[in-house]
This record gives sequence, C-alpha cells and structure tokens, in this order.
Amino acid sequence: MAYCQHIGVEFMFINDLEQCQWIRQKFETPGIMQFTNEEKRTLLARLVRSTRFEEFLHRKWSSEKRFGLEGCEVLIPALKTIIDKSSEKGVDYVIMGMPHRGRLNVLANVIRKELEQIFCQFDSKLEAADEGSGDVKYHLGMYHRRINRVTDRNITLSLVANPSHLEAADPVVQGKTKAEQFYCGDTEGKKVMSILLHGDAAFAGQGIVYETFHLSDLPSYTTHGTVHVVVNNQIGFTTDPRMARSSPYPTDVARVVNAPIFHVNADDPEAVVYVCNVAAEWRSTFHKDVVVDLVCYRRNGHNEMDEPMFTQPLMYKQIRKQKPVLQKYAELLISQGVVNQPEYEEEIAKYDKICEEAHARSKDEKILHIKHWLDSPWPGFFTLDGQPRSMSCPSTGLNEEDLTHIGQVASSVPVEDFTIHGGLSRILKTRGEMVKNRTVDWALAEYMAFGSLLKEGIHIRLSGQDVERGTFSHRHHVLHDQNVDKRTCIPMNHLWPNQAPYTVCNSSLSEYGVLGFELGFAMASPNALVLWEAQFGDFHNTAQCIIDQFICPGQAKWVRQNGIVLLLPHGMEGMGPEHSSARPERFLQMCNDDPDVFPKLDDFDVRQLYDCNWIVVNCSTPANFFHVLRRQILLPFRKPLIIFTPKSLLRHPEARSSFDDMLPGTNFLRVIPDGGPAAQSPQNVRRVLFCTGKVYYDLTRERKARNMEADVAITRVEQLSPFPFDLLQKEAQKYPNAELVWCQEEHKNQGYYDYVKPRLRTTINRAKPVWYAGREPAAAPATGNKKTHLTELQRLLDTAFNLDAFKDLA
Repeated sequence: MAYCQHIGVEFMFINDLEQCQWIRQKFETPGIMQFTNEEKRTLLARLVRSTRFEEFLHRKWSSEKRFGLEGCEVLIPALKTIIDKSSEKGVDYVIMGMPHRGRLNVLANVIRKELEQIFCQFDSKLEAADEGSGDVKYHLGMYHRRINRVTDRNITLSLVANPSHLEAADPVVQGKTKAEQFYCGDTEGKKVMSILLHGDAAFAGQGIVYETFHLSDLPSYTTHGTVHVVVNNQIGFTTDPRMARSSPYPTDVARVVNAPIFHVNADDPEAVVYVCNVAAEWRSTFHKDVVVDLVCYRRNGHNEMDEPMFTQPLMYKQIRKQKPVLQKYAELLISQGVVNQPEYEEEIAKYDKICEEAHARSKDEKILHIKHWLDSPWPGFFTLDGQPRSMSCPSTGLNEEDLTHIGQVASSVPVEDFTIHGGLSRILKTRGEMVKNRTVDWALAEYMAFGSLLKEGIHIRLSGQDVERGTFSHRHHVLHDQNVDKRTCIPMNHLWPNQAPYTVCNSSLSEYGVLGFELGFAMASPNALVLWEAQFGDFHNTAQCIIDQFICPGQAKWVRQNGIVLLLPHGMEGMGPEHSSARPERFLQMCNDDPDVFPKLDDFDVRQLYDCNWIVVNCSTPANFFHVLRRQILLPFRKPLIIFTPKSLLRHPEARSSFDDMLPGTNFLRVIPDGGPAAQSPQNVRRVLFCTGKVYYDLTRERKARNMEADVAITRVEQLSPFPFDLLQKEAQKYPNAELVWCQEEHKNQGYYDYVKPRLRTTINRAKPVWYAGREPAAAPATGNKKTHLTELQRLLDTAFNLDAFKDLA
C-alpha cells in the first residue's frame, strides 16, 4: 500500500486494528512529514559525513576493498535517526549487526570509532599484535559509550563482529541483546534494543533470517522488537520513484517475518528519516519487529575491485550519470534557502579536515591491536591489560551438605497442591533413593553442578529442542501440573534463598538460529553458564556456520572469549546413521594444538586450557560430567566447551558415581587410569587400551567375560582437547611391556583416531606403534541394521582383546 511518492508500506497481514490504524495515521495524515530547517541542516551534515568518508577512503586507498556505501549514503542518517528516536524513548543500549557493505562508515559515523584506528587498518606495513590471527577490517566490531547529541542522554553502541556469511550474525546479535536485557532487568525491551542490517538478496534468500525472526515471539528468546534495515539493490536504479513502492521480495515475506515493511526511496533523505522515525516509534510502542527497506542502487560492484558493467552494462551506464544523493539534497536545501553554498562547502571542508588529521595520526600507529575492536568487553573479569587474574583452578568439589540438599530438591516437588505425572513420581523417587545411597546418575550430577553454581550467583541458561524434559526423558527440569493447564514448576529455582535464576527453555525447531542466539547470550557476561543441547549430536551440522565462523575461531579473530557449552548426545547404539554420531572428528580437526610437539608448560593443565581454542571432552562418569561443568565457570578465563554426552549411559546401572568423587578436594579427571588388577602388576600387562566415552563399558564387560583383567589395562581419555600429553605419558610409562591400542566404537575415518594417534605417538617419542581397534572406514556414521551394528561391535571387541591381532603388522 502506497502513501506518498517515495514511500510504500506492507502491513495488510496484521490482524490488530490498533496497529493498522497507527500505521495509517503515520502515513496518511496530510502534511505529517514536515521538517524544520534545523532538522534539514542536521540531515545534510550527516549526509556530508557519510559521503565524504567514502570519498576520502577512495582517494587514499583506491585499490583496496572496503565495501563502501556509495549509492546508499543515506544509511548513516537512517541509523542515527533510529538511535536518536530510540534514545528519546528511553533506550540506552543499542546492539547492532550488519554485513560488510558500509561497515567502516557505520563504525566511523554511527558508533564513532576513532578515525585513525580505521585508517591504520589500511596500512599493510603495520605488524599484527600477538593477540590472535585477526580479521579483515570490514568484519570487525566495536563497543562504545557516548553522549547522544540529539537527546543529550548516554547511549552505549555495540556492533557485533561478523564473518563473511552475511546473515550469520543475526541470531548472535539477538542473543546478546536478550542477555543485556536480562541482566539489567529490562523485561519489556525499553532499555536495550537491537538493529539488524541486511542486504536485499540475503534478506530474501537466507533461511537464518527467518529462523531469527521466528525467535522473536518465544518468551525466552524475544528481544521485544528489532528494527531491521535492508540496503536494497534488488530493484536497481530507476528514474521512476513509484518503483520504490513495490516490494522486490516474494509476496509473503512480510507475512512470514510477521512485521510491517516500510519501503522508501533512498534518493529522498527526508522520506528515509521520516520512515526511520516511524519505525523506531513502532518498536517502542508495540515492541515488535519492523523492517525499513532502503530502495537504492550500488554505485560500484560487489566491491571496489569489481566491474559491474560485465553483467549489468545498461543499468550501470544510467547509474554513472546520476548525481549523488548528497549533491541532490544540498541543491534542494540551497534552493529552499535552508543553507547557502558557502555554508555547504564549509561543512564539507570541516569534515575533510577531520579525516586528514586522523589520517596523519594513523601514521604513528605501529601495531594493529585487535582488542581495540572488542564488541563485548567484560569489565572486572580480567586485569586491566586483559590477562586472567590467576592461572589456577580451585577444586570443583562440593561439601556433602550441598550435594544432599540439591539432591533432595531434585527429587521433590517444592510447591504445594501440584500434581505431577505418575511416571515422573517414580523417577523422583528413584532420585531420592540415590541421594540416600550417596550416588548420582547423569541427570542428578548435572542437577548438582547447576544447583551449586546457582548458589554461587552464576546464572545458568539451558536451551535447545526439548531440553526441559530432555530428549531421553531423563532431565525433567520443568514439572507440569496434571490438573491445571500450563501450570509449571522449576524446582531448580527453589534451591536457595538468594540464588541466581535458572533459565531452561525449549527452543524453536532450529539449530543455526538458536545456537547463534545462545552464543550471543554467552558474549554478554562471563558470570553465566550458557548451554545449548542438540536433540541428537549430529543435528549440530545445520548450525555448522556458527561453530566454524564464531565458536572455533572467535577468540583468534576478534579477541573475544566465550564460555558457551555444547551438549551433543553421541554414541553408536544401533539407532541408524542420523542419531549416532556427534561427529567428534570435526571438532578435533579444528583444535589448534600441534600433534607433533609435547608442550613444555608450567601449570600444565590450566595453561593448556588457556592456550587452546576450545575444550573437547567425552566423560565416562557422572562425577566427571559434574566437575567439567563446574570447572567451566571456576576457570579464570572462558573457552567454548564441547561435551559429547551419553544416551544409553543415562540409565546404565554401572554409570553411577559416589558422592566421594564430588567432595571438596576432587576435580575433573582429564584421564582416568585403570584401577584394577592390571594396575597392580603393570609389568605383566600386555596391552593398554586407550578409549573415551561409552565404549569403556563395552570393553570392561568383555574383558571380564574373557578373564583378562590382569592382561589388559583400560585407560579412559576424558579430555580429548587440549590433549593430556603429560598424563598419557605417565600411563604409557607405567606399562613398559604393553602394546598401545586406541579403541573406539566409531568408524576409523571418524571419531578420535586420526586426532589421538599422532599425539599419543608424540607422548612416547614414537617408540612404539599405536594400533587401532574399532569399526572399519565408512561413508555413513552408522549402520541402519541392528544385527550389523552388533556384529561390528563384537568384531571391534575381538580385535581389542586378541593379543595376537597386530602380531603380523609390527
């Protein structure tokens, strides 16, 4: 629906009469789009800065890619208008995400990054600081607190760093926004908001856009409205202003994103500013998403090195004839008597001088510091120079009273007149019996880790598909009254009088969007344990972009630590190729340690953790799972933690731990040595089986059946990365006459073998071979046939315990 020459609106899908009338009033009221002379001069000054910034970069570095804003210079006044109006309405923190086009301009003229810090990024002679590998300048983020000159109020602006995957930052921004709202008690989004920028093709074509939009109405994910701004080249250049009123998107986009779309011709700066004012007011009034579609053209190609006339010759012949929007608007204001030519030229000269002076200062820079571009600082967590306050980790054990108390709450219903399901009553009764017997299973160990951290003031957020109950119906952190619809109880929030809050939330059926959201949430504060659980471990592959571009290299690229935890159910249990493997080989392949170098470190275990890019574990006991969750918070720094979690072990009768393994003085065990007859007479042991995770229980059962407990030692590698070189060296030296075998239930080209073998060889100075017992190489992670699964399992057990299996290979 069109309202004026340069504006069009899509909103007919909205069923709320008040909202429809509100939009009509904003666009149909005669004469409503009026600007004072002062407002026009402010708009002109902002256009001068936007345009001359790009022209300055082009003059100084004409052969450098910068993904400039030429053709949509009005974006800068548009964003500043949204921020001004939002600040007027009470917002004091704006978190932004955007692709690379115009990013440097936004950093300079919206966030107000020091110009010399931007210009020095173009100097190829500057040395990189030793803080990480860094990233290209048009991916970097920024955090800045300043005074908004229009409202004279403090405003904090954060632009989140992003990879080249254009829309990948969308859910990250939303998660960070949600976290900042949560920590300041902003339950309605009145203080903290987000702005997301999009390219037209990505907005229409990238599924993550819609995954992110669909989180906006979920209680634990809503950010109470986001202003989306589309830099739209889809229509291309046209002299017909009516083209700005037609949507370039599929007809149902507005309905799918459940947000009104305001189309506006970017050649009309006053129309753009008016629409942006309306969009910001819509968001503050209704706390819902809104889209501003800036219909513009791109004066250059994809980047400054690209020649667009190869493929769009006629369009670009027309584009190159067009006056820039600054020139058009200046001529309009001069004709209206709002400014005169000398005043206009003085405004240009003033900004040009600012750029030249900043360029001169930039030549004094000798080192590129990535930390100057940090988008999420954690005041007080590190020392002033960004270092950990210690290089040690305290015991992760708990006193018996706390363990018992948490266990009792976990096995009860802490509110009155609340009827739970009969099956759940049996589960809680079993938990209570375990507590009396001083034992825990996996669900109870997790409960105790969470409950203890809540007591210490650590907020915990667990998110994913069906996490409230647990995919395998083992968790039950949210109880449902069987007689009252939608009445629920979260016992974890009834543990202590002054505890931190516990958030457990079933997500939408999304991995990419939700994992990005939780990563963003974890960016906001180091004093929170944020976990994302995949319904099955292999489902993380639809979120691979977040893992590859953010979680794995985030600290190296952007000096941004993050303590997010990924819980990935994993195990070969005859359930077919899609529910078996969490693909550990992929995570291990991305670990940054050197397989051929035995680290020489003081405080070996903690220093290794500090140097790694992420931590990868596969726990074989509930106690170790408890400890690794607590260690994640008690460490003096933050690293992503990847945990391959069990399925069948959740109820395995031998997969139990004693309170004794969780008391003060106990810690996470990176390696669990054999504690049976083999360890009593190590010189007589003929083979050491190194393994990780669930296969340990298959191996111990088989070893006992074969009466080989004195001949074969089984050593569990609980922490795979960083690799426990020091402890495994001791294990290998303990058994001087034994063969060394890596045993896994995964296929040979998957799992851990390719990661473990070279590192294990390094620990023993390559003195012995490291043999393999496991499934043969395969294309699929697991068979779909139960009988084949069992045959493969027995075959690998036969290899593991056949002491002559490698005789002819030596």
